[in-house]
Amino acid sequence: MRRRPDADRTSAVRRRLPRKTGAVATAALLLPLVAAAPSGNPAATTSATQLQSAFGAAAAEYQVPQSVLLGVAYLQSRWDDHNGAPSVAGGYGPMHLTDAVTALAAEAPHHSEGGEDARGDSARPARIPEAKLPDPAELPARLKTLPHAAELTGLSPEELRSDTAANLRGGAALLAEAQKKAGKPLSEDPADWYGAVAAYSGADDKATAASYANEVFAVIRDGAARTTDAGQQVQLAATPAAEPDAAQLEKLGLRQAEKGETDCPPTVACEWIPAPYEEFGDGDYGNHDKADRPVDQSIDYIVIHDTEGTWNTVLKLVQDPTYVSWQYSLRATDGHIAQHLKLKDVGWHAGNWFINSKSIGLEHEGFLTAPDTWYTEAMYRTSARLVKYLSKRYGIPLDRQHILGHDTVPGPTAANIPQMHTDPGPYWDWQHYFTLMGKPFHRSASPSGGLVTIAPEYDKNSPEFTGCTKAGVKCPAHGSSAVRVYTEPSEDAPLIKDIGLRPGGGPSTTGVNDLGSRVSTGQRYAVAERKGDWTAIWYLGQKAWFKNPKKQPTALDAAGLVITPKAGRTEIPVYGRAYPEAAAYEGTGIPAQPVSALPYKVLAGQKYAAGDKVRGEYFFSPTFDVTGHKVVRGKDEYYEIQLGHRVAFVRAADVDVRPSS
Repeated sequence: MRRRPDADRTSAVRRRLPRKTGAVATAALLLPLVAAAPSGNPAATTSATQLQSAFGAAAAEYQVPQSVLLGVAYLQSRWDDHNGAPSVAGGYGPMHLTDAVTALAAEAPHHSEGGEDARGDSARPARIPEAKLPDPAELPARLKTLPHAAELTGLSPEELRSDTAANLRGGAALLAEAQKKAGKPLSEDPADWYGAVAAYSGADDKATAASYANEVFAVIRDGAARTTDAGQQVQLAATPAAEPDAAQLEKLGLRQAEKGETDCPPTVACEWIPAPYEEFGDGDYGNHDKADRPVDQSIDYIVIHDTEGTWNTVLKLVQDPTYVSWQYSLRATDGHIAQHLKLKDVGWHAGNWFINSKSIGLEHEGFLTAPDTWYTEAMYRTSARLVKYLSKRYGIPLDRQHILGHDTVPGPTAANIPQMHTDPGPYWDWQHYFTLMGKPFHRSASPSGGLVTIAPEYDKNSPEFTGCTKAGVKCPAHGSSAVRVYTEPSEDAPLIKDIGLRPGGGPSTTGVNDLGSRVSTGQRYAVAERKGDWTAIWYLGQKAWFKNPKKQPTALDAAGLVITPKAGRTEIPVYGRAYPEAAAYEGTGIPAQPVSALPYKVLAGQKYAAGDKVRGEYFFSPTFDVTGHKVVRGKDEYYEIQLGHRVAFVRAADVDVRPSS
């Protein structure tokens, strides 16, 4: 963290705004944006409205309509300053002024970390690729807006990074310059600023610039209000008549993005940057498999990843045949989407072949171990639009049993569990993400419903994590989607143990990558017991307690189906993949894949939230020649369950399914 300006700076515009910890959003925004209600505190103090005043001052100084400045800042940061920390793209402050040299320093693309075989198919050798990082000199102009803002304003880069009011002035100066370059007057009408807003995105293609500007103007038309992470109350009054002059886009001289084989909703910008399918010797090829989904095989999951690398790195890696692949990458600065695979083909991304063969993978520019290296609103919104589109196209329910994090994909075998990845991590805002898709998590039953949906209030929920920079060192305090589970109803009790992660029985930790005793927003569990401010759930074959006070609940009551072992069974096995029985392979010429159980057990009397009932299935495709590719289906059926932090599968023949209440 860089040193901040002196606290006794006298200029009201340049003074850093006061910060309140634990501030939360007061409104949830849908796609398209729905006007949010003002902050619930009608007697807001002067200190709590300084940011609103600073927006007004910056807008007046550079003759930018305040609604335009507020709209752009909302799409970048939702007006948060993140305590001066940069985003994944090296963007600072509410205006997301970029100085990306700092972002490259921590880069380590995650498919090269941890030893996970991203392909996840034990029928062939593990694919654990090596990352090749780009030269920092290749940074595009969109990642260097902060130095240019310093030139325009006369403010130092330090001030623009760490002083919130100065940051707004820098953003306003960039918008005013873009307006002048477009040959447009510094008008008070926000509709006249469409071209300048599009230019602010930094996009070099017309479709992305237009998509970004359209999102900003959706915010301007619908209005918004929230309390920022610094406790500042900010409002943008709705301007329904703000219809921009889209013709201004033609004057920016932007390229046309390559559409190619893209499959995206019309409201986002999508570019075709294909992953290679080629041989490179020794019977190996990369970096995905040709398939015929969904004609021969259904697409049932969408897997959310973060890249642990910056945009340029990600694009180079996915185009390397010796690396691995996924369907889409999403850029932080403007929400731009690159598609790499046809949706009928299988990417190597989730570390579990059963999931890979039935899923679509989305990589988001981000770092899970850097809580203040924040995900931008532009990226959240385009990702939400894309997932909503894919959900409708393939009939994928919008819930956490089908929209998986990479961190909730199960290890396919016991040996794979310790190597499975943990992104997008505890700082991905699942509630906000699902709200943008029009599916916010909410209470759906009384306490007798028998299930709970994990749903802490993100900004007020700040569990302690360690290991963001090095082992044992505390991570910066930050809002989180994660809630810890304990062996007893006390924060002094030991954390739940995960025998899959630690076969020797070692304790779980507060490590940011340790999923052994953690639940996450949107996940649904069967209630085992309640005691005061504590709720117990069934988790990894154990009764696990989490704090759930009535005044600030971390879970919502729900109802649904649960599985429990059939009568007379003391325990039943759990699986990381729903593969068919051996008899299903007879006559196919395909080697039978082992139906190997994980080390966990579901014990008599325990209940777990049940998801889909699926038929055992294996997609055979270990050769470059696609003529031998085939889907093997068996008679055995499985239920997906929420076992621990990750999902798992149990055989339908082993369980009874019943209402939770």
